[in-house]
Amino acid sequence: SRATGVVVDFSQPSTVYDNVKQAAAFGLSSVVYVPKIELATVTEMSAFCEKASMGCLVAPTLSIGSVLLQQAAIQASFHYNNVEIVESRPNPSDLPSQDAIQIANNISDLGQIYNREDMDSDNPARGQILGEDGVLVHSMVLPGLASSTSINFSGPGEIYTLRHDVTNVQCLMPGLILAIRKVVRLKNLIYGLEKFL
Repeated sequence: SRATGVVVDFSQPSTVYDNVKQAAAFGLSSVVYVPKIELATVTEMSAFCEKASMGCLVAPTLSIGSVLLQQAAIQASFHYNNVEIVESRPNPSDLPSQDAIQIANNISDLGQIYNREDMDSDNPARGQILGEDGVLVHSMVLPGLASSTSINFSGPGEIYTLRHDVTNVQCLMPGLILAIRKVVRLKNLIYGLEKFL
């Protein structure tokens, strides 16, 4: 029989694996939204879910808009040599954000070297370079700001900007509902909400 119940885990990285094992013991699938989860933990959970034939989604984000932003950034990165990520947040916790790190990692893994003219610059005003491919991230923190992430690409004679704004946590609900509906059909672990879109 397939699991029809789902545990939604918004806890801490240190407890996620035990939570998934406990849910599986009761025949429940899991949706895990825990930023900063270690890749080693995901690997262990994946092996467990495979062995237990239990569905689990580990999602760095549950925002469909954020996932679409990341997918569009990957497509654009094949066509531009310069890219900078600019994010704003209302509080200074954990900057750069998981969204910015995920985007930088996704486009850094494509073999392109970005912002070649800035690679030798030690000017801290030019932003933090994430990865070895020159992706620059600028983080702005001001109380009252909405959480926003924009990715700015440039090429000869043009600038292409992708932007995602979060006005409140309700943005997670459509992705969470999608994840709950889909995870019960799985017999293994899937990483990333984009696999369900």
